[in-house]
Amino acid sequence: MMVDIAIVDYGMGNLRSVQQAVRKVAPGADVAVTGDAGVIADAGRVVFPGQGAARDCMREIRSRGLDQVIAATVSKGTPFLGICMGLQVLFEHSEEGDTPCLGLLAGPVTRFASGLRDARGNKLKVPHMGWNQVRRIKNPPEVAVAPSPAGGGLGGGGAPEHPLWAGIEQDARFYFVHSYYVQPRDASLAQATSDYPQPFVCAVARDNLFAVQFHPEKSAAAGLQLLRNFINWNPA
Repeated sequence: MMVDIAIVDYGMGNLRSVQQAVRKVAPGADVAVTGDAGVIADAGRVVFPGQGAARDCMREIRSRGLDQVIAATVSKGTPFLGICMGLQVLFEHSEEGDTPCLGLLAGPVTRFASGLRDARGNKLKVPHMGWNQVRRIKNPPEVAVAPSPAGGGLGGGGAPEHPLWAGIEQDARFYFVHSYYVQPRDASLAQATSDYPQPFVCAVARDNLFAVQFHPEKSAAAGLQLLRNFINWNPA
């Protein structure tokens, strides 16, 4: 069975809110929530959401053989959108449970430090939960992000603004729920940052892959616009 858009289901959480949001911006599309590797492999587009602990997510992904189909889907050029844990497990390793991840992108996933405080001295809770501004990275970026224990970080370079940001204002607010953040070793992957209280990378892109830490399906008009842009995106 070939579907227009496959939403990857590996048994971790309710994905109906993602499905409903995608259907809202693509009312004529065949949208399937599925854990069937064949359906995912043949889909026109793939959305890879996720929630829960990294170790549990990777166990379920591997036990269902979805690690292989995700890698193959990205490799063959299918438009691919990762969301929340679907961003984090694309990287090499997560501090959460000392978990080896898919390794499609180079870099670690690191927990927010304890004792974080905002500019007024108020203690910040982990997880980072709620609405926060997202700052798109333009060319050339002038961004400093939280240092990576593996030596990565984001400096100069970068690519022109990505088409998935079309129609979305700079510093638009998106909804976050997470305790860990990605630290890409390749600075050019970073597409946006948010602050908690230091800047951290919250969106990455490479070729046909785009992935975000926030939840577009819970982010009102800006989130729906990003999903709409993904549906209309035809990466070269």
